[in-house]
Amino acid sequence: MESQEKFDEKGSVEDFQKGEPKGDTNIAQFAKLVVKTPKGTRDHKPHQMSLRDPVFEKIKAIFKRFGAPCIDTPVFELKEILTGKYGEESKLIYNLEDQGGEKLSLRYDLTVPFARYLAMNKITNFKRYQISKVYRRDNPAMIRGKFREFYQCDFDIAGEYDTMIADSECVAIIASILKALGLPDFTIKINHRLILDGIFDVSGVPVDKFRTVCSSVDKLDKSPWEEVRKEITEQKGIAEEVADKIGKYVKLNGGKELIDELLDNEELRRSTSSKQGLEEMKLLLQYCDFLNVSQNVVFDLSLARGLDYYTGVIYEAVLKATVVENGKNVGIGSVAGGGRYDNLVGVFDPKGKPVPCVGVSIGVERIFAYLEANAATKPRTTETQVLVCSTQKNLLEPKMKIVTELREANINAEILYKANPNILLQLQYGEKNQIPLAIVIGNSEIEKNVVTVRNIATREEEKIPRERLIEKITERLNKL
Repeated sequence: MESQEKFDEKGSVEDFQKGEPKGDTNIAQFAKLVVKTPKGTRDHKPHQMSLRDPVFEKIKAIFKRFGAPCIDTPVFELKEILTGKYGEESKLIYNLEDQGGEKLSLRYDLTVPFARYLAMNKITNFKRYQISKVYRRDNPAMIRGKFREFYQCDFDIAGEYDTMIADSECVAIIASILKALGLPDFTIKINHRLILDGIFDVSGVPVDKFRTVCSSVDKLDKSPWEEVRKEITEQKGIAEEVADKIGKYVKLNGGKELIDELLDNEELRRSTSSKQGLEEMKLLLQYCDFLNVSQNVVFDLSLARGLDYYTGVIYEAVLKATVVENGKNVGIGSVAGGGRYDNLVGVFDPKGKPVPCVGVSIGVERIFAYLEANAATKPRTTETQVLVCSTQKNLLEPKMKIVTELREANINAEILYKANPNILLQLQYGEKNQIPLAIVIGNSEIEKNVVTVRNIATREEEKIPRERLIEKITERLNKL
């Protein structure tokens, strides 16, 4: 009791919210409170959610179309699970305070948790999708959809399969999703880590610096070669003549002709790594033809993907559209990426047993940034089909009975939460929320056992028998 009295003397949060703070300490405490979302995060308003939900449903439908079940994994993992899996990007992981003797980190992506899931459950053949939030301590660019907390939509295939078949499926998934969302021109860049390793090898890069040079090359989509070259030489300690050899290759892009040209390249033919990668890339492009997605695919040697766990094919979808940021048109950039990671599962297996994997991640927040910026009108924020209205007082009971009957027939219906609302107020609510139909009742309708059905947009009205309410409303909704 004594502790409760002391607490009451200072006041509680509830007291302050009621406008009844007790004591100067409490007032000072709340006066300093900054009410905002953390940097790199945001609230999603109803009109944004009404845009986001259908996008998620379309993506989920395509994942299911390609035969994947859904799983979910914890939002945080043991810190050691995530440590050392992302190369230079590991500095972006959110580490948590010691929790009950465990060092934890928020998940950086959905790929490493999936690899842990496979190893922990001794799964060697599996296909799955997952749509969940991930966290990165990055510099946000909110207008372009770059956040610190954001959704990823992942599809992964684990298991031993014939070369490039599963990989081509992932490319087809990217194309299917972007087309289903009605996005404008996009390009799916593809490359192969073995080709890059071969280029680094014949150019004279030490083997222990392959991954760090790869991280630099990965910046070519945002920075000119001169800046990347400077980073490779000055920060990574690579000789200038070696950097120039790398530059000769990573500026190239094309299709089957480029692959044939590189297969005939005398310098690259010395690298078994490059030869294998180029042969696999040739096969991948052939399968993309079969899957009718080759028109959106380009072989681009500048694509490197900085994450350390990739071992084979890598790909990235780039949206050519722009959004306005600080008065300038800025490219949306990458909206999907992924690749092959054959060694990651083995890291978590006690015997080091590898499980070949390939997957794709849809950067859905950047897609939302484009869709929101280009929406002609704000979408409906509810899916209400019928608004039940009254023209006179004391009709709350029959309105409640009608709205319940509609809902039990799986028709989305609502009433205003007032006992005697003004009819004009009710119809204005229907117009504002783009509700298609209103059922209007008054004393005369109740006496005659009918209701008035009103098309809120056109204001056309029709009286229908009360006992045929569900039948007639269903007919009207089917025609809309």
